[in-house]
Amino acid sequence: MAGLSDDAQWIVMMGFVISFSFFFLAMILNQSTVVGQTTAESVLDFPKNDIRDVRSVIIQSSLLESSGSITVSQAAVLQNDIGSIALSRKKAVVSYTCNPTACTNPYFISIHYNNGVTSYNETWVSS
Repeated sequence: MAGLSDDAQWIVMMGFVISFSFFFLAMILNQSTVVGQTTAESVLDFPKNDIRDVRSVIIQSSLLESSGSITVSQAAVLQNDIGSIALSRKKAVVSYTCNPTACTNPYFISIHYNNGVTSYNETWVSS
């Protein structure tokens, strides 16, 4: 740059500054896109509706058992069916346990849901 005039050196230096600025902005935009994408994917991966559906079926079947509408053996078959349907359709392991004496008030149900990405545990209490 010794052979260039002052004006030419200024133009070359500003070209370097602008090109480094563009490179820096491109890196920032690239990282913000990645962060936004992973955040959106994590929200989409949470199976809220699947958990709600399974939860409502579990509560209905447990309340049928506590009211005496179905026997204990029918409740065991129903519990196995809920687990196998959730595994085959939603690829999720679902299990639940009810308090041992079905006629007590309040009534406790422990629900476990795991689809490999999301693990959800809840203890539902009737009033």
